[in-house]
Amino acid sequence: MLSPRQQATLVALCRRMVPLPDEPDPSAARLARAVEVRIGTLDAERARRAGFVLNLLDSRLAGLAGAARPSGFSALDSARQDAWLRRWEVSPAPALRTAFQALRRLVLSTWYADPANHPPGYRAPFHLRRPELAWEGPLPGPNQPDEPVARTGAGGPRSARVISIRPQLDLLSDPEISGVVQGARLRGDTRVRAGVCVIGSGAGGAVAAARLAEAGHEVVLLEEGAFWRAEQFSERESEMMPRLYADGGTRATDDLSIPLLQGRAVGGGTTVNWLAMLRTPDWVLDEWASEHGAVGMRPADMAAVFDRVEEETSARRVPDDAHNPPNRALLDGARALGWSAGAVRVNAHGCVRSGSCGLGCRYGARRGAADVYVPAALAAGARLFTDVRVERMELAERGGGSPLKRVHATVLDRETGTPRGTLVVEAPIVVVAAGAVGTPVLLQKSGMGGGGVGDFLRLHPTTAVIGRYAREMYGGAGIPLSAICDEFLRGGDGYGFWIETPPMYAGLAAASMPGFGAPHRDLVEAGPHLASMIVLVRDGAERGRSSGGVTVDRAGRIRIRYRMSSPDRDRLLRGMEAAARIQFAAGAEEVSTLHATACRMRSPAELGTIAARPAGPNQLGVMSAHVNGTCRIGNDPRISGCTPDGERHGVPGVYVADGSLLPTAPGVNPQETIMAVATVVAERIATRHPAGRSGSAGSTGALVSSR
Repeated sequence: MLSPRQQATLVALCRRMVPLPDEPDPSAARLARAVEVRIGTLDAERARRAGFVLNLLDSRLAGLAGAARPSGFSALDSARQDAWLRRWEVSPAPALRTAFQALRRLVLSTWYADPANHPPGYRAPFHLRRPELAWEGPLPGPNQPDEPVARTGAGGPRSARVISIRPQLDLLSDPEISGVVQGARLRGDTRVRAGVCVIGSGAGGAVAAARLAEAGHEVVLLEEGAFWRAEQFSERESEMMPRLYADGGTRATDDLSIPLLQGRAVGGGTTVNWLAMLRTPDWVLDEWASEHGAVGMRPADMAAVFDRVEEETSARRVPDDAHNPPNRALLDGARALGWSAGAVRVNAHGCVRSGSCGLGCRYGARRGAADVYVPAALAAGARLFTDVRVERMELAERGGGSPLKRVHATVLDRETGTPRGTLVVEAPIVVVAAGAVGTPVLLQKSGMGGGGVGDFLRLHPTTAVIGRYAREMYGGAGIPLSAICDEFLRGGDGYGFWIETPPMYAGLAAASMPGFGAPHRDLVEAGPHLASMIVLVRDGAERGRSSGGVTVDRAGRIRIRYRMSSPDRDRLLRGMEAAARIQFAAGAEEVSTLHATACRMRSPAELGTIAARPAGPNQLGVMSAHVNGTCRIGNDPRISGCTPDGERHGVPGVYVADGSLLPTAPGVNPQETIMAVATVVAERIATRHPAGRSGSAGSTGALVSSR
């Protein structure tokens, strides 16, 4: 809990950030209470740091430096408060910029994501559902088997009514039958035996579990997040972000310069991503083979694997009449410039273009890991334990090709995250697929780190360029990502950038847009006329250099460090200029970037101002939803985490099958890449350890004891 003085400072801060009127209007106090609740959900270290920043704002000495007055923040008038915040926002001291962004993002995302914070009569600029828009809901015309979208039928009226098309999910309708064991059902200490224990149910783990179960292995699948039914995806950002994202949606690098969006639910990131299915480029696969020893992953080898994954996930290209205005602007602007651009494949069937993909699909249209591969694993006899956080692994035996391991997990209360019991799984084969943060952390905590584990973090650094149009664009509805400009994807050395569009959710968009106070409010309230385009960089152009990593400190805290190299930053800036050109070519009246120091342009002649702005940590808004590379494939255990078969160097029977395994940044949205690589790894495990020879005891998920 915050102290009374910290609370007073937070109220004053909320009043300037949004901004809000002075008392007796209760809005600022109500918002401050909501922010305090969110601070209470942070890990102890980050909550302590938030309290420290509030104390600093209450300091007379800091007031003298920040506002030329020996007073705490709450005692100053609004003009001096704003001057103080601006000094922190653009400070040459990275620590002050970090402190500013920490509180700014918390306040703004809390205010805009939850309408309950708003006063009566306030009309938010973003409304998730806008069924009157032509780019939301089923399309007119008869349904087509080669399309991912729903149509109303020949001559039928537009309707938002949707019938679920996921028959496999009938398996999950009754957890007692389906093999789903939710944490709430576990009491005390539970022990389970299996042939294979898979940790993580995302694009890698669910695929590996399905392939191995279908090969006859006895599989137990563990997931830290919860299993949510489609009807539980409420489309409320303030509710679904804490439920479905790692660290409640607040995960970031240590300096807070790059927020990291990673899924935390059954299905992992495939439950909340924007559906794009893109094959790993051929030149990337060739690089993996020639420079990292990846055997059997050349383009000719992987073509059939990609075909299989695309068929299983119903990956189909978005038809031309299904794009929302931001995606249409991307296509039209790029083509007007003579640049390569086109529609993407998405893993959906019967999509009604609600725009809520990043908050979970409540319409039964998504074909992600939770919708395809988890049911397939369960149908083959696997068992899924949800709400369990794996803490460590240990070797229970020595010697042999796959000695017995014990996987120790904590059973969590779904809503509070507090421990409610333990789970131990004994298995000779363990497949770690906890993501490029969770996987190296687990290996390090288990004494299986060292070498390349945790190094070579790749993020596809991403920033946005925002166009303001006279016509309504509203990116909160429609398929969020249905088109891509890949003109610059390969670059001169295989390392380039590409341009897409994101969804415009109120809290996420507001926290991403630069600034605070009235100028920020004006930008947010223009939301219906804004189109955001994101630039994603294939980072790692300096081959052999690690730009960052994931470690666990002595106190058990996760540390995520990352710093873009100069070549990668140059590509990001060139990508921003290219995205701005597309916006102008599509008819934007004004284009702005996410620089802390405003960069707003009225014509292409002003594009040179982009490179002139400071672009260091917390000087330019950068984020990532593609976290890869921390246990990469390689032959040299000093600089790689796993063998080309995905096995941890020196630990027989422990494999990795998620994005951390990728030897370089893939250069495309990684969902399909991870599913394909997990398929290869699982098939090699099944070949090397045939079912029935793994040394497991009992049937799948056999319950040894519970007390």
